[in-house]
Amino acid sequence: MDNTVKEITEILDKKQGEEIVILDVSKVSNLSDYFVVATANSDPHMEALREAVLEYLEKASIPIVYYDKGRGYDWMVVDGGYFIVHIFSKKGREFYSLEDLWLNAKRYTYRELVKDEKNARQ
Repeated sequence: MDNTVKEITEILDKKQGEEIVILDVSKVSNLSDYFVVATANSDPHMEALREAVLEYLEKASIPIVYYDKGRGYDWMVVDGGYFIVHIFSKKGREFYSLEDLWLNAKRYTYRELVKDEKNARQ
């Protein structure tokens, strides 16, 4: 798993992003290598998650291809090229059902990544 993707999932978790999932789409799509998917509990929370990811990418000098700048969306995207962060409202995540569109992608939950990291250190 890519370190940048791991860092982004940690940031989303620390900011109370919900149902964080990482999809390794590298073998099933030419759009990107990873999708990071999280749910926000409100519009301000969604903006806070986006801003935290953007701040990390800026500090790490990781180029940003695109990001949604508006407010009041059910789905926001931060595109880093080889990874795309998808931040949904609860309603948006149910409606768009992004994970169901990529059933052939390898799927990781944030908790699985944390568990794997702890096992690797022992």
